[in-house]
Amino acid sequence: MADFRFLSFCLLLLCIYNYRVSSVTVVKHLPGFSGPLPFYLETGYVSVDEMNGGELFYYFVESEGKPAEDPVLLWLTGGERCSAFSGLVYEIGPIRFVKALYNGTIPQLEYHPYGYTKNANVIFLDAPLGAGFSYSLNPNGYEVGDITTCMQIHKFLIQWLGDHPQYLSNSLYIGGDSYSGKTAPFIAQLISEGNEAGQQPLLNLKGYLVGNPGTGDNFYDVNYQVPYAHGVGIISDQLFELIQRSCKGQDYTKPSTVLCAEALEVFVKLTFEEGGAHILEPICILVSPHKRTVENRRFLRDDFVWFSKPEEPPFYCRSYSYYLSYFWANDNSTREALGIKKICHSNQKQGTVNEWLRCRSLPYEIDIQSSIKYHLNLTSRGYRALIYSGDHDSLVPFLGTQAWVRSLNFSVVEGWRAWHVDGQTGGFTETYSNNLTFATIRGGGHTAPEYQPKECMAMFGRWISNQPL
Repeated sequence: MADFRFLSFCLLLLCIYNYRVSSVTVVKHLPGFSGPLPFYLETGYVSVDEMNGGELFYYFVESEGKPAEDPVLLWLTGGERCSAFSGLVYEIGPIRFVKALYNGTIPQLEYHPYGYTKNANVIFLDAPLGAGFSYSLNPNGYEVGDITTCMQIHKFLIQWLGDHPQYLSNSLYIGGDSYSGKTAPFIAQLISEGNEAGQQPLLNLKGYLVGNPGTGDNFYDVNYQVPYAHGVGIISDQLFELIQRSCKGQDYTKPSTVLCAEALEVFVKLTFEEGGAHILEPICILVSPHKRTVENRRFLRDDFVWFSKPEEPPFYCRSYSYYLSYFWANDNSTREALGIKKICHSNQKQGTVNEWLRCRSLPYEIDIQSSIKYHLNLTSRGYRALIYSGDHDSLVPFLGTQAWVRSLNFSVVEGWRAWHVDGQTGGFTETYSNNLTFATIRGGGHTAPEYQPKECMAMFGRWISNQPL
Protein backbone atom coordinates (compact mmCIF):
# COMPACT_ATOMS: atom_id res chain seq x y z
CA MET A 1 0.00 0.00 0.00
CA ALA A 2 2.84 2.41 0.86
CA ASP A 3 4.50 1.70 -2.49
CA PHE A 4 1.21 2.37 -4.29
CA ARG A 5 0.74 5.69 -2.45
CA PHE A 6 4.31 6.70 -3.27
CA LEU A 7 3.78 5.84 -6.93
CA SER A 8 0.52 7.82 -7.01
CA PHE A 9 2.28 10.78 -5.39
CA CYS A 10 5.04 10.64 -8.01
CA LEU A 11 2.50 10.51 -10.84
CA LEU A 12 0.69 13.50 -9.34
CA LEU A 13 3.93 15.48 -9.17
CA LEU A 14 4.70 14.52 -12.76
CA CYS A 15 1.24 15.61 -13.84
CA ILE A 16 1.52 18.99 -12.09
CA TYR A 17 5.02 19.49 -13.53
CA ASN A 18 3.69 18.67 -16.97
CA TYR A 19 1.19 21.51 -16.71
CA ARG A 20 3.67 24.07 -15.43
CA VAL A 21 6.39 23.59 -18.01
CA SER A 22 5.89 24.64 -21.62
CA SER A 23 6.24 21.74 -24.00
CA VAL A 24 7.14 21.37 -27.67
CA THR A 25 6.27 18.61 -30.14
CA VAL A 26 7.77 18.29 -33.62
CA VAL A 27 5.05 16.78 -35.79
CA LYS A 28 6.27 14.79 -38.77
CA HIS A 29 3.06 12.91 -39.54
CA LEU A 30 -0.60 13.85 -39.11
CA PRO A 31 -3.51 11.41 -39.00
CA GLY A 32 -5.35 11.50 -42.32
CA PHE A 33 -2.37 12.92 -44.24
CA SER A 34 -0.62 10.50 -46.59
CA GLY A 35 3.10 10.27 -45.90
CA PRO A 36 5.38 12.63 -43.99
CA LEU A 37 4.46 16.30 -43.87
CA PRO A 38 6.21 18.33 -46.62
CA PHE A 39 6.79 21.19 -44.19
CA TYR A 40 8.06 21.67 -40.65
CA LEU A 41 5.24 21.66 -38.07
CA GLU A 42 5.75 22.27 -34.37
CA THR A 43 3.09 22.43 -31.67
CA GLY A 44 3.32 23.34 -28.04
CA TYR A 45 2.12 25.19 -24.98
CA VAL A 46 3.33 28.44 -23.46
CA SER A 47 2.35 29.52 -19.96
CA VAL A 48 0.72 32.97 -19.86
CA ASP A 49 -1.19 32.87 -16.56
CA GLU A 50 0.83 31.29 -13.75
CA MET A 51 -1.74 32.17 -11.10
CA ASN A 52 -4.49 30.15 -12.78
CA GLY A 53 -2.36 27.62 -14.65
CA GLY A 54 -3.26 29.01 -18.07
CA GLU A 55 -1.37 27.90 -21.18
CA LEU A 56 -1.85 28.89 -24.81
CA PHE A 57 -1.51 26.19 -27.45
CA TYR A 58 0.07 26.94 -30.82
CA TYR A 59 0.79 25.41 -34.22
CA PHE A 60 4.00 26.71 -35.84
CA VAL A 61 4.65 26.12 -39.54
CA GLU A 62 8.10 27.05 -40.76
CA SER A 63 8.30 28.98 -44.02
CA GLU A 64 8.46 26.83 -47.13
CA GLY A 65 10.67 29.52 -48.68
CA LYS A 66 13.66 30.80 -46.71
CA PRO A 67 12.78 30.37 -43.02
CA ALA A 68 15.98 32.02 -41.79
CA GLU A 69 15.12 35.19 -43.71
CA ASP A 70 11.35 35.20 -44.11
CA PRO A 71 9.15 37.10 -41.63
CA VAL A 72 7.42 35.57 -38.63
CA LEU A 73 3.65 36.04 -38.76
CA LEU A 74 1.45 35.54 -35.70
CA TRP A 75 -2.03 34.63 -37.01
CA LEU A 76 -5.15 35.09 -34.89
CA THR A 77 -8.46 33.54 -35.89
CA GLY A 78 -11.62 35.64 -35.67
CA GLY A 79 -14.34 35.01 -33.11
CA GLU A 80 -13.94 35.71 -29.43
CA ARG A 81 -12.90 32.14 -28.59
CA CYS A 82 -12.37 30.25 -31.85
CA SER A 83 -9.49 27.89 -32.53
CA ALA A 84 -6.49 28.84 -34.65
CA PHE A 85 -7.02 25.47 -36.33
CA SER A 86 -9.49 27.27 -38.60
CA GLY A 87 -6.68 29.52 -39.82
CA LEU A 88 -4.43 26.52 -40.35
CA VAL A 89 -6.79 24.34 -42.41
CA TYR A 90 -9.41 26.70 -43.86
CA GLU A 91 -7.57 29.95 -44.47
CA ILE A 92 -3.79 30.44 -44.79
CA GLY A 93 -2.15 27.16 -43.74
CA PRO A 94 -0.51 24.51 -45.95
CA ILE A 95 -3.08 21.75 -45.29
CA ARG A 96 -6.82 21.37 -45.77
CA PHE A 97 -9.48 18.71 -45.44
CA VAL A 98 -10.41 16.47 -48.33
CA LYS A 99 -14.12 17.11 -48.53
CA ALA A 100 -15.77 13.68 -48.27
CA LEU A 101 -18.73 12.29 -46.40
CA TYR A 102 -17.80 11.37 -42.84
CA ASN A 103 -17.87 7.58 -42.48
CA GLY A 104 -16.61 7.11 -38.92
CA THR A 105 -12.91 7.03 -39.84
CA ILE A 106 -10.41 9.84 -39.46
CA PRO A 107 -11.09 12.63 -41.99
CA GLN A 108 -8.40 12.98 -44.65
CA LEU A 109 -6.05 15.93 -45.15
CA GLU A 110 -4.19 17.12 -48.23
CA TYR A 111 -1.53 19.69 -49.07
CA HIS A 112 -2.81 23.21 -49.74
CA PRO A 113 -0.58 25.02 -52.27
CA TYR A 114 -1.78 28.57 -51.49
CA GLY A 115 -0.74 28.94 -47.86
CA TYR A 116 0.91 32.08 -46.52
CA THR A 117 3.68 29.73 -45.36
CA LYS A 118 5.13 30.06 -48.86
CA ASN A 119 6.43 33.47 -47.73
CA ALA A 120 6.42 33.46 -43.93
CA ASN A 121 6.98 31.47 -40.75
CA VAL A 122 3.47 31.34 -39.28
CA ILE A 123 2.37 30.85 -35.66
CA PHE A 124 -1.30 29.87 -35.40
CA LEU A 125 -2.29 30.64 -31.81
CA ASP A 126 -5.29 29.28 -29.89
CA ALA A 127 -6.22 32.45 -28.01
CA PRO A 128 -7.75 33.45 -25.68
CA LEU A 129 -7.57 30.77 -22.99
CA GLY A 130 -10.34 28.30 -23.69
CA ALA A 131 -9.97 28.51 -27.48
CA GLY A 132 -9.03 25.26 -29.20
CA PHE A 133 -6.54 23.33 -27.05
CA SER A 134 -5.57 26.28 -24.83
CA TYR A 135 -6.68 25.76 -21.23
CA SER A 136 -6.66 27.02 -17.67
CA LEU A 137 -6.36 24.79 -14.61
CA ASN A 138 -8.46 27.26 -12.64
CA PRO A 139 -11.79 28.21 -14.30
CA ASN A 140 -11.13 31.80 -13.22
CA GLY A 141 -8.48 31.88 -15.93
CA TYR A 142 -11.19 31.84 -18.56
CA GLU A 143 -12.59 35.15 -17.33
CA VAL A 144 -10.73 37.30 -19.81
CA GLY A 145 -11.52 39.97 -22.36
CA ASP A 146 -9.91 41.89 -25.20
CA ILE A 147 -7.24 43.66 -23.15
CA THR A 148 -6.30 40.71 -20.92
CA THR A 149 -6.06 38.42 -23.93
CA CYS A 150 -3.86 40.86 -25.85
CA MET A 151 -1.52 41.15 -22.88
CA GLN A 152 -1.29 37.36 -22.64
CA ILE A 153 -0.57 37.09 -26.37
CA HIS A 154 2.20 39.68 -26.00
CA LYS A 155 3.61 37.59 -23.16
CA PHE A 156 3.34 34.49 -25.34
CA LEU A 157 5.37 36.14 -28.11
CA ILE A 158 8.11 37.27 -25.74
CA GLN A 159 8.47 33.77 -24.34
CA TRP A 160 8.10 31.97 -27.68
CA LEU A 161 10.71 34.09 -29.43
CA GLY A 162 12.95 33.82 -26.39
CA ASP A 163 12.69 30.05 -26.73
CA HIS A 164 13.26 30.28 -30.51
CA PRO A 165 16.09 32.84 -30.71
CA GLN A 166 16.84 31.89 -34.33
CA TYR A 167 13.76 33.93 -35.30
CA LEU A 168 14.41 37.01 -33.15
CA SER A 169 16.05 38.94 -35.97
CA ASN A 170 13.32 38.05 -38.50
CA SER A 171 10.73 40.71 -39.23
CA LEU A 172 7.62 40.22 -37.10
CA TYR A 173 4.05 40.82 -38.24
CA ILE A 174 0.72 40.40 -36.42
CA GLY A 175 -2.25 39.24 -38.50
CA GLY A 176 -5.81 38.05 -38.26
CA ASP A 177 -9.32 38.47 -39.57
CA SER A 178 -12.83 39.31 -38.38
CA TYR A 179 -12.83 39.92 -34.60
CA SER A 180 -9.02 39.94 -34.63
CA GLY A 181 -9.29 43.27 -36.40
CA LYS A 182 -9.77 44.63 -32.88
CA THR A 183 -7.04 42.72 -31.12
CA ALA A 184 -4.24 42.50 -33.72
CA PRO A 185 -3.49 46.25 -33.82
CA PHE A 186 -3.67 46.47 -30.03
CA ILE A 187 -1.17 43.61 -29.69
CA ALA A 188 1.10 45.39 -32.16
CA GLN A 189 0.86 48.54 -30.06
CA LEU A 190 1.75 46.59 -26.90
CA ILE A 191 4.83 45.24 -28.68
CA SER A 192 5.81 48.70 -29.86
CA GLU A 193 5.44 50.15 -26.37
CA GLY A 194 7.35 47.22 -24.87
CA ASN A 195 10.22 47.76 -27.27
CA GLU A 196 10.31 51.48 -26.48
CA ALA A 197 10.44 50.63 -22.78
CA GLY A 198 13.41 48.32 -23.37
CA GLN A 199 11.54 45.09 -22.65
CA GLN A 200 13.68 42.05 -23.47
CA PRO A 201 13.91 40.39 -25.82
CA LEU A 202 13.21 43.19 -28.29
CA LEU A 203 10.69 42.05 -30.88
CA ASN A 204 11.45 43.06 -34.47
CA LEU A 205 7.95 44.32 -35.23
CA LYS A 206 7.52 45.67 -38.75
CA GLY A 207 3.76 45.84 -39.19
CA TYR A 208 0.42 44.07 -39.20
CA LEU A 209 -2.38 42.93 -41.49
CA VAL A 210 -6.09 42.40 -40.89
CA GLY A 211 -8.83 41.01 -43.12
CA ASN A 212 -12.50 42.03 -43.06
CA PRO A 213 -11.61 43.53 -39.70
CA GLY A 214 -14.06 44.55 -37.03
CA THR A 215 -13.16 47.71 -35.14
CA GLY A 216 -15.77 47.71 -32.37
CA ASP A 217 -17.05 51.04 -33.68
CA ASN A 218 -20.72 50.64 -34.61
CA PHE A 219 -20.63 53.58 -37.00
CA TYR A 220 -18.36 51.59 -39.32
CA ASP A 221 -18.97 47.95 -38.42
CA VAL A 222 -22.77 48.07 -38.39
CA ASN A 223 -24.09 51.12 -40.18
CA TYR A 224 -22.34 50.30 -43.45
CA GLN A 225 -24.14 46.98 -43.66
CA VAL A 226 -27.18 48.92 -44.87
CA PRO A 227 -25.65 50.72 -47.89
CA TYR A 228 -23.76 47.53 -48.76
CA ALA A 229 -27.01 45.52 -48.79
CA HIS A 230 -28.56 48.21 -50.97
CA GLY A 231 -25.60 48.27 -53.36
CA VAL A 232 -25.68 44.52 -53.99
CA GLY A 233 -29.45 44.36 -54.36
CA ILE A 234 -30.47 42.78 -51.05
CA ILE A 235 -32.72 45.69 -50.08
CA SER A 236 -34.76 47.98 -52.29
CA ASP A 237 -34.32 51.66 -53.03
CA GLN A 238 -37.47 52.37 -51.04
CA LEU A 239 -36.29 50.57 -47.90
CA PHE A 240 -32.84 52.14 -48.12
CA GLU A 241 -34.35 55.60 -48.42
CA LEU A 242 -36.76 54.90 -45.56
CA ILE A 243 -33.90 53.82 -43.26
CA GLN A 244 -31.91 56.90 -44.18
CA ARG A 245 -34.89 59.18 -43.60
CA SER A 246 -36.32 57.62 -40.42
CA CYS A 247 -33.02 56.81 -38.70
CA LYS A 248 -31.38 60.10 -39.69
CA GLY A 249 -27.89 58.63 -39.93
CA GLN A 250 -27.81 57.49 -36.29
CA ASP A 251 -26.35 54.30 -34.86
CA TYR A 252 -28.58 51.59 -36.30
CA THR A 253 -28.10 49.37 -33.25
CA LYS A 254 -30.00 51.90 -31.13
CA PRO A 255 -32.96 53.20 -33.17
CA SER A 256 -34.64 56.14 -31.48
CA THR A 257 -37.94 56.06 -33.36
CA VAL A 258 -40.52 53.37 -33.98
CA LEU A 259 -40.37 53.87 -37.73
CA CYS A 260 -36.58 53.46 -37.73
CA ALA A 261 -36.81 50.27 -35.67
CA GLU A 262 -39.48 48.82 -37.97
CA ALA A 263 -37.46 49.62 -41.08
CA LEU A 264 -34.36 48.00 -39.61
CA GLU A 265 -36.33 44.89 -38.69
CA VAL A 266 -37.34 44.54 -42.34
CA PHE A 267 -33.68 44.98 -43.27
CA VAL A 268 -32.63 42.19 -40.89
CA LYS A 269 -35.29 39.80 -42.25
CA LEU A 270 -34.04 40.38 -45.78
CA THR A 271 -30.44 39.66 -44.76
CA PHE A 272 -31.58 36.19 -43.69
CA GLU A 273 -31.94 35.51 -47.39
CA GLU A 274 -28.19 35.70 -47.99
CA GLY A 275 -25.22 33.93 -46.48
CA GLY A 276 -23.73 36.76 -44.42
CA ALA A 277 -20.14 35.59 -44.55
CA HIS A 278 -20.49 35.37 -48.33
CA ILE A 279 -23.62 36.70 -49.98
CA LEU A 280 -23.54 34.11 -52.81
CA GLU A 281 -23.07 31.02 -50.62
CA PRO A 282 -26.00 28.75 -49.72
CA ILE A 283 -27.58 29.24 -46.31
CA CYS A 284 -26.62 26.20 -44.23
CA ILE A 285 -27.65 24.78 -40.89
CA LEU A 286 -24.43 25.24 -38.92
CA VAL A 287 -24.96 28.73 -37.59
CA SER A 288 -24.35 30.50 -34.34
CA PRO A 289 -27.28 29.90 -31.98
CA HIS A 290 -27.54 33.64 -31.37
CA LYS A 291 -30.48 35.32 -33.10
CA ARG A 292 -29.19 37.31 -36.03
CA THR A 293 -30.13 40.94 -35.52
CA VAL A 294 -28.52 44.26 -36.29
CA GLU A 295 -27.18 44.34 -32.72
CA ASN A 296 -25.45 40.96 -32.65
CA ARG A 297 -24.26 41.22 -36.25
CA ARG A 298 -21.78 43.73 -34.87
CA PHE A 299 -19.38 41.03 -34.01
CA LEU A 300 -18.62 39.15 -36.24
CA ARG A 301 -19.66 35.66 -35.45
CA ASP A 302 -18.90 33.47 -38.41
CA ASP A 303 -22.15 32.09 -39.77
CA PHE A 304 -20.75 28.59 -39.62
CA VAL A 305 -19.48 28.06 -36.09
CA TRP A 306 -20.81 25.94 -33.30
CA PHE A 307 -20.59 25.84 -29.56
CA SER A 308 -21.28 22.13 -29.01
CA LYS A 309 -21.08 18.92 -31.02
CA PRO A 310 -22.16 19.95 -34.51
CA GLU A 311 -25.15 18.77 -36.45
CA GLU A 312 -24.27 17.33 -39.85
CA PRO A 313 -24.89 19.87 -42.61
CA PRO A 314 -25.74 19.04 -46.21
CA PHE A 315 -22.64 17.96 -48.13
CA TYR A 316 -22.93 20.87 -50.57
CA CYS A 317 -22.36 23.34 -47.71
CA ARG A 318 -18.91 24.83 -47.17
CA SER A 319 -19.54 24.16 -43.51
CA TYR A 320 -19.29 20.41 -44.12
CA SER A 321 -15.51 20.77 -43.93
CA TYR A 322 -15.95 22.53 -40.57
CA TYR A 323 -18.00 19.54 -39.47
CA LEU A 324 -15.07 17.22 -40.26
CA SER A 325 -12.74 19.17 -37.97
CA TYR A 326 -14.67 18.09 -34.87
CA PHE A 327 -13.99 14.40 -35.54
CA TRP A 328 -10.39 14.93 -36.63
CA ALA A 329 -9.36 17.05 -33.65
CA ASN A 330 -11.06 14.80 -31.10
CA ASP A 331 -9.53 11.58 -32.39
CA ASN A 332 -6.99 10.07 -29.97
CA SER A 333 -4.43 9.61 -32.74
CA THR A 334 -4.64 13.33 -33.54
CA ARG A 335 -4.16 14.32 -29.91
CA GLU A 336 -1.18 12.02 -29.69
CA ALA A 337 0.39 13.42 -32.86
CA LEU A 338 -0.13 17.03 -31.77
CA GLY A 339 1.24 16.42 -28.26
CA ILE A 340 -2.00 17.40 -26.53
CA LYS A 341 -1.67 17.06 -22.78
CA LYS A 342 -3.60 14.31 -21.09
CA ILE A 343 -6.06 14.91 -18.27
CA CYS A 344 -4.64 14.12 -14.85
CA HIS A 345 -7.11 12.15 -12.75
CA SER A 346 -6.39 13.28 -9.22
CA ASN A 347 -7.69 15.63 -6.56
CA GLN A 348 -6.11 18.44 -8.54
CA LYS A 349 -8.24 20.45 -10.96
CA GLN A 350 -8.20 18.94 -14.41
CA GLY A 351 -6.16 20.68 -17.05
CA THR A 352 -5.97 20.44 -20.83
CA VAL A 353 -9.13 20.16 -22.99
CA ASN A 354 -11.47 17.21 -22.75
CA GLU A 355 -13.43 18.03 -25.92
CA TRP A 356 -12.14 20.21 -28.76
CA LEU A 357 -14.62 22.66 -30.23
CA ARG A 358 -14.06 24.94 -33.18
CA CYS A 359 -15.52 27.78 -31.13
CA ARG A 360 -16.30 27.71 -27.43
CA SER A 361 -18.87 29.72 -25.48
CA LEU A 362 -17.37 31.20 -22.31
CA PRO A 363 -17.63 34.62 -20.63
CA TYR A 364 -15.68 37.28 -22.49
CA GLU A 365 -15.41 40.99 -21.80
CA ILE A 366 -15.47 43.25 -24.84
CA ASP A 367 -13.34 46.07 -23.45
CA ILE A 368 -11.79 47.49 -26.62
CA GLN A 369 -14.55 49.77 -27.85
CA SER A 370 -12.73 50.88 -30.99
CA SER A 371 -9.43 49.82 -32.53
CA ILE A 372 -9.22 52.71 -34.98
CA LYS A 373 -6.98 54.74 -32.68
CA TYR A 374 -4.48 51.86 -32.59
CA HIS A 375 -4.36 51.77 -36.39
CA LEU A 376 -3.66 55.50 -36.34
CA ASN A 377 -0.96 55.19 -33.67
CA LEU A 378 0.85 52.32 -35.39
CA THR A 379 0.84 53.68 -38.92
CA SER A 380 1.86 57.12 -37.65
CA ARG A 381 4.87 55.45 -36.02
CA GLY A 382 5.93 53.98 -39.35
CA TYR A 383 4.65 50.41 -39.02
CA ARG A 384 3.39 48.86 -42.25
CA ALA A 385 -0.31 47.96 -42.49
CA LEU A 386 -2.34 45.91 -44.94
CA ILE A 387 -6.11 46.23 -44.52
CA TYR A 388 -8.04 43.98 -46.89
CA SER A 389 -11.64 42.94 -47.45
CA GLY A 390 -13.40 40.18 -49.32
CA ASP A 391 -15.96 42.15 -51.31
CA HIS A 392 -18.80 39.59 -50.88
CA ASP A 393 -18.90 39.84 -47.08
CA SER A 394 -22.01 41.51 -45.65
CA LEU A 395 -21.01 41.03 -41.99
CA VAL A 396 -18.08 43.46 -42.14
CA PRO A 397 -18.56 44.98 -45.58
CA PHE A 398 -15.66 46.64 -47.35
CA LEU A 399 -17.58 49.93 -47.46
CA GLY A 400 -17.24 50.36 -43.69
CA THR A 401 -13.59 49.33 -43.67
CA GLN A 402 -12.77 51.69 -46.51
CA ALA A 403 -14.59 54.50 -44.66
CA TRP A 404 -12.60 54.18 -41.41
CA VAL A 405 -9.34 53.87 -43.36
CA ARG A 406 -10.18 57.16 -45.06
CA SER A 407 -11.09 58.67 -41.66
CA LEU A 408 -7.40 58.46 -40.73
CA ASN A 409 -6.91 61.38 -43.14
CA PHE A 410 -3.74 60.05 -44.70
CA SER A 411 -2.85 61.35 -48.12
CA VAL A 412 -3.31 59.03 -51.12
CA VAL A 413 0.01 57.87 -52.55
CA GLU A 414 -1.45 55.72 -55.33
CA GLY A 415 -5.10 56.05 -56.30
CA TRP A 416 -7.71 53.33 -56.70
CA ARG A 417 -6.65 50.69 -59.22
CA ALA A 418 -7.08 47.02 -60.01
CA TRP A 419 -4.51 44.43 -59.02
CA HIS A 420 -4.13 41.18 -60.95
CA VAL A 421 -3.34 37.48 -60.61
CA ASP A 422 -2.62 35.46 -63.75
CA GLY A 423 -3.94 38.26 -65.90
CA GLN A 424 -7.27 38.48 -64.08
CA THR A 425 -8.52 41.07 -61.61
CA GLY A 426 -7.78 39.92 -58.05
CA GLY A 427 -9.39 42.99 -56.52
CA PHE A 428 -8.82 46.71 -56.15
CA THR A 429 -6.37 48.65 -54.03
CA GLU A 430 -5.42 52.11 -52.82
CA THR A 431 -2.16 53.07 -51.11
CA TYR A 432 -1.88 55.78 -48.47
CA SER A 433 0.97 57.57 -46.74
CA ASN A 434 2.41 56.04 -43.58
CA ASN A 435 2.80 52.64 -45.33
CA LEU A 436 -0.92 51.81 -45.27
CA THR A 437 -2.45 49.71 -48.05
CA PHE A 438 -6.16 48.98 -48.47
CA ALA A 439 -7.24 46.19 -50.82
CA THR A 440 -10.34 44.29 -51.80
CA ILE A 441 -10.40 40.65 -52.90
CA ARG A 442 -12.86 40.09 -55.70
CA GLY A 443 -15.23 37.27 -54.79
CA GLY A 444 -13.82 36.97 -51.27
CA GLY A 445 -16.00 36.44 -48.22
CA HIS A 446 -15.65 37.21 -44.52
CA THR A 447 -12.44 35.17 -44.29
CA ALA A 448 -11.13 36.09 -47.72
CA PRO A 449 -8.31 33.48 -48.03
CA GLU A 450 -10.86 30.72 -47.51
CA TYR A 451 -12.82 31.77 -50.59
CA GLN A 452 -10.06 33.13 -52.84
CA PRO A 453 -6.84 31.43 -51.66
CA LYS A 454 -4.75 31.94 -54.80
CA GLU A 455 -5.50 35.65 -54.97
CA CYS A 456 -4.90 36.17 -51.25
CA MET A 457 -1.59 34.33 -51.33
CA ALA A 458 -0.46 36.56 -54.21
CA MET A 459 -1.60 39.68 -52.35
CA PHE A 460 0.18 38.64 -49.15
CA GLY A 461 3.34 37.52 -50.94
CA ARG A 462 3.70 40.84 -52.74
CA TRP A 463 2.90 42.97 -49.72
CA ILE A 464 5.16 41.09 -47.29
CA SER A 465 7.99 41.43 -49.84
CA ASN A 466 7.46 45.21 -50.08
CA GLN A 467 6.24 44.94 -53.65
CA PRO A 468 3.16 46.72 -55.06
CA LEU A 469 0.07 44.55 -55.23
